Amino acid sequence: MTDSISELDPEVQQLATKVFDLARLGDTDTLAAYVDAGVPANLANDRGDTLLMLAAYHGHLDAVIALLERGADANKANDKGQTPLSGAVFKGEDEVVRTLLAHGADPSLGTPSAVEAAETFGRQDLVELFRGE
Repeated sequence: MTDSISELDPEVQQLATKVFDLARLGDTDTLAAYVDAGVPANLANDRGDTLLMLAAYHGHLDAVIALLERGADANKANDKGQTPLSGAVFKGEDEVVRTLLAHGADPSLGTPSAVEAAETFGRQDLVELFRGE
């Protein structure tokens, strides 16, 4: 199976759309079941947003953990260069931020990077966390 929704057959695209909705809504158990059944943990939509990006951006900590435990790439950027970590910073999802960091997310990656996003939003606590202070 491919990692890009645009390369899938129309019927499979419909299923993929459902799985992206599960990530957006934080339906962790169903999302995990689909990934366990073979949906790629790094599946990306037509904008390059992965399941992890959508779960992180929408603050669904349990879904983020489930995806990371199933091999989702914490540093995979979308087509705009945004990472799940920078998305979580943008949305103020501190627990998601800490979980992504614990699973290897690099705060210096992306456009803007998580460090730049934290600086932009005056989140000195996160800037210090990212710098190990």
